[in-house]
Amino acid sequence: MADLFTPAKQETQERNWVPIAVGLVVVLLVIGIVIALTRHKPATTVPVDPYAAKLQISNPKVSAAENYVGGTVTYLDADITNNGEKALAGADMKMVFKNTLDQIVQTETLPLHVLAQNQMGGYPDLVDLERSPVAPGQTKTVRLTLEHISADWNQSAPEMQLVNLKLKNN
Repeated sequence: MADLFTPAKQETQERNWVPIAVGLVVVLLVIGIVIALTRHKPATTVPVDPYAAKLQISNPKVSAAENYVGGTVTYLDADITNNGEKALAGADMKMVFKNTLDQIVQTETLPLHVLAQNQMGGYPDLVDLERSPVAPGQTKTVRLTLEHISADWNQSAPEMQLVNLKLKNN
């Protein structure tokens, strides 16, 4: 009966550290890969099409409206005048938004859509530039729709540049 109340001899086992070390190395490798893949890369410069110099952007107007789910949608309307010899049938607008310290807070590149009055009156429709190209010597109003703009934006018109031009001969 005395054996019941005497503590049993505990055998000390030597711990095998190899699986723990291998597991730690694997976790560190996975973290390193995730960091490498999600790190922000500097913005690559988009090559400027020489024809872009013949397209004049003027009268930028920024407006906002509330959407159906209570968020704010920002619209940027601008006039594009084609001073060249080809029709503009597609393009993207690269916009750079800055804060009051003139630092870049957001860069967006969005496709252009022509703002056209619909046949029944009322609100204007957005028409794809391919369906309503800007012919040589013509000026059309385009609209860009932004779902989100940084709260740090200084509320002035962004820097705008036409990129990814699609041209067709008349």
